[in-house]
Amino acid sequence: MKKFLIVGLGNIGDNYTDTRHNIGFKILDEVAEENSASFETEKLGDVASFKLKGKTFILLKPSTYMNLSGKSVKYWMDKENISIENILVVTDDVHIDFGTIRLKAKGSAGGHNGLKDIQEKLNTQEYARFRFGVGANYPRGRQADFVLGEWSKDETSELIERLPVSSKIITSFGIAGLANTMNEFNGK
Repeated sequence: MKKFLIVGLGNIGDNYTDTRHNIGFKILDEVAEENSASFETEKLGDVASFKLKGKTFILLKPSTYMNLSGKSVKYWMDKENISIENILVVTDDVHIDFGTIRLKAKGSAGGHNGLKDIQEKLNTQEYARFRFGVGANYPRGRQADFVLGEWSKDETSELIERLPVSSKIITSFGIAGLANTMNEFNGK
């Protein structure tokens, strides 16, 4: 049975729950809910798993805080014996318009500290990422305040539609593969 590690990046704690930076956690919560899985607090993160069409999906919300996510990813990758091509990291991206989705097979961290740490701990850029656009509607020099800020009312209402699409992307990654998933969902 093929296993997939789906990592949602975010920060632990109630004060981060509804922030843009925590979209990775929010998307994994949606996936878990749609697949009747529940998170348990385990070593270095909250973990849930489910089976779908002969595949096992392990959902990981690292408890190491965003900038140290690599430690958790490496631990669970090794513990579950999951190869790099079966890992998908879900993260926010200020370089993409709000709600726009971009999947990539590999790439640079693009200034994202969580991705930088994963890249450093795995010693490669060769892992798939699912970037969810949060936009760049902030004054110069205020990026941190923006991504750590809560969603606006308009964004919150649009998330109701975007979260189920995001969940479909994650299951498609495991069932249809990255290339097919990119063709179907990129830019939507």
